[in-house]
Amino acid sequence: MTQKVYTYEGGEIDVSLVTRLYPAALISAAGESAQVSLEWAEMKKDRIVLEAYVLICDFDPIGDVPINRVEIRYETKEALFGAMQDIASLVKS
Repeated sequence: MTQKVYTYEGGEIDVSLVTRLYPAALISAAGESAQVSLEWAEMKKDRIVLEAYVLICDFDPIGDVPINRVEIRYETKEALFGAMQDIASLVKS
């Protein structure tokens, strides 16, 4: 399989090895950080503190507990969606 590398601030990943890829919102709740869906974060935006948007890349086989994971943080939803478009272009090439 050909290597398809996505470079981001802080590193790079070979997207051909990613088994699961999904966006999330990182929020503060009761002094803890938690990842939630973008939809949930949007619905609760007046009651939560949004820390960042994250793109989660898992490398473990589907069905296994994800241990090998990279989380890439973005300050805006637009930056997150831009990264997702860049990765989609790499996958299609």
